[in-house]
Amino acid sequence: MALSPSSSRTLAPVLLSLLLGGPVLASEIVGGQPAQAHAWPFMASLQRRGGHFCGATLIARNFVMSAAHCVNGLNFRSVQVVLGAHNLRRREPTRQIFSVQRVFENGFDPSRLVNDIVIMQLNGSATINTNVQVAQLPAQGRGVDNGTLCLAMGWGRLGTNRPSPSVLQQLNVTVVTNLCRRRLNVCTLVPQRRAGICFGDSGGPLVCNGLVQGIDSFIRGGCGSGLFPDAFAPVAEFADWINSIIRGHDEHPNIHPRDPESGTS
Repeated sequence: MALSPSSSRTLAPVLLSLLLGGPVLASEIVGGQPAQAHAWPFMASLQRRGGHFCGATLIARNFVMSAAHCVNGLNFRSVQVVLGAHNLRRREPTRQIFSVQRVFENGFDPSRLVNDIVIMQLNGSATINTNVQVAQLPAQGRGVDNGTLCLAMGWGRLGTNRPSPSVLQQLNVTVVTNLCRRRLNVCTLVPQRRAGICFGDSGGPLVCNGLVQGIDSFIRGGCGSGLFPDAFAPVAEFADWINSIIRGHDEHPNIHPRDPESGTS
């Protein structure tokens, strides 16, 4: 079972929390289906030592957004951001690989999983093409209503005891307000089916009406319980802060991503 890097030190509390219905760090896709290759070109893979551990979203040519708990306690300089990926088990020529230059958080509380958002500045600027594109974000305070249909996605395990997929998975979900901490989270369920996000590579986007409205954060009651909604950090509550970071830091157009085939810059 792949947990986020910081959670491996607290495996027993995490499992106890799962059994008792408490929050557990999340975002594998359970009950989803393979996405079409590069259908979501803003989707990024966070990797260490060549292994995927969290999802992220390209929000500007030189910034990605993910869950704060993904890098909490990590040396961010050990993280690589992989854009343009689809099948993580293949050497894809579409990939652009960057390291992380700087990290921005906004009051993340790991005990309550509040403000579970992080912005990472890349060491260069992505080349925008059909396989790598910048996501659209909502305006400040313009969140989603109960009943909105959205899409979650990720490379995490297909179930608690099932392996991770090679290709990106996606899942249709519905926004719910019941059993949800309003304004602190956007919550989703899959009606009449046991499906949802699960342990592993948190930080992936929740896409609603073409906008990234959430960041995969945590689950309760088990993977795809059908009872407790999955929780996402609400991007619309941080939109002004996100935009201030992007506007306040220049891009570096003369730095190019490493070529995954040659290993050169």
